Amino acid sequence: MITPTKEPVGSATPDVTVIGANDSRQNRTREMQLIPEALARAHIHERLREAQEDRRSARLLAARRMQRRAERASLRARRALAMAVMH
Repeated sequence: MITPTKEPVGSATPDVTVIGANDSRQNRTREMQLIPEALARAHIHERLREAQEDRRSARLLAARRMQRRAERASLRARRALAMAVMH
């Protein structure tokens, strides 16, 4: 039986560059499809960081408010004590 190609049977080697190019193309396509997910993850991470920073600053403001309130209460108590001692 005569083979239709001019090469001996079994001598053909797979074309590595074509297979590699296809794999590379598929990887790029897969990466392109995953870009929106990566962007969404980055966006969510940034929003969470901002929310934590907002909570931290709100706690700091509340602590400062409570400190001022406590200082005013302390001054009122001192005045009341001074008034009680003087009379």
